[in-house]
Amino acid sequence: MIPAHAVLDLAAPRHNLEQVRRCAPDSKVMAVIKANAYGHGLLRIARALRGIDAFAVARVDEGIRLREAGIRERIGVLEGFISTEELELVRYHHLEPVVHSMYQVEMIEAVSRPGSLAIWLKLDTGMNRLGLPEAAFLEALRRLEKSALVRTPIPLMTHLARADEFDCAETDRQLDVFYRVTEGLKGERSIANSAGILRWPRARSDWVRPGIALFGVSPFPHRKGLDHNLRAVMTLRSELIAIKPIEAGDAVGYGGCWIAPATTRLGVVAIGYGDGYPRAAGNGTPVLIDNIRTLVAGRVSMDMLTVDLSHCPAAGVGDPVILWGDGLPVEDVAEHAGTIPYTLLCAVTQRVRVIEEYSESRNVSDPETPDNPRKVAN
Repeated sequence: MIPAHAVLDLAAPRHNLEQVRRCAPDSKVMAVIKANAYGHGLLRIARALRGIDAFAVARVDEGIRLREAGIRERIGVLEGFISTEELELVRYHHLEPVVHSMYQVEMIEAVSRPGSLAIWLKLDTGMNRLGLPEAAFLEALRRLEKSALVRTPIPLMTHLARADEFDCAETDRQLDVFYRVTEGLKGERSIANSAGILRWPRARSDWVRPGIALFGVSPFPHRKGLDHNLRAVMTLRSELIAIKPIEAGDAVGYGGCWIAPATTRLGVVAIGYGDGYPRAAGNGTPVLIDNIRTLVAGRVSMDMLTVDLSHCPAAGVGDPVILWGDGLPVEDVAEHAGTIPYTLLCAVTQRVRVIEEYSESRNVSDPETPDNPRKVAN
């Protein structure tokens, strides 16, 4: 038996990239693969998307890991650098940090020797997280353009706070601010995240920055990746390890939070929050068995969960179970768990085995190592 495992369709990221390019045909694409590529494996997804215009990560160490693994595409670092040591690291590894604060400008100015540091300068248009307000942004641009260290022209960027809300006036306001402040300035522009790419044409500038869409997931509430012709990369699977008949009135699991309404066949699935399946997925969360949606019954525990097999009379020990992915959108599970798909994908733990699917072959690997995943024939 293979315990809880994730099947990754490594053709899907390129399919999803093509959908991004169809939405933004005149834009270059910076694939956001931070947070271990949203739980899919940083190096694995970078290799699947080789040849893309650029990648983006959140932190310097993620960018270094890509470089040390032989990734040579451009790499943006969305959180930038926070020390002179990190500034030296981004220079050495040819990373492209986002400058979002004046202290970073001062660090750059303190470097006397010339160079060719590629940076991105971020304008805060209303997210109120990272980024410089208008006056400081223009001052930073003026000072950075004088630096012998910085490559010019400097590309300019912002981030949308509510692009996942259809017809949101705040997004239009952010776009108005960005275009007003940057009018007449040199440098390429980058605005759109996944939601911006799919919904907001004005946000499709010189560069777009898709993240969750590359993994086949919709960035919009109450919509699915399939609504945008996206293909799920990850399918989380396990197996039934026991069938347990119970009587009407029997309580199931910790806290007895599910009571059998009638004589019931209960299935026990080898997966739990120790594998990253959300403990908050309560009674009625869908799982897929024999292509039939059945429901979680009882509280999710560390290594197991239980399901009501009333609608799956033929189900038996060893039958495969899909927790999300192929045939069961992760968006549906997230909604029942009271969270968003991002958190589910990022939460998959290291004990979950990974199966990489290709068009011509299939390989099984243990969780990815920093350099190269060890593969075992299936």
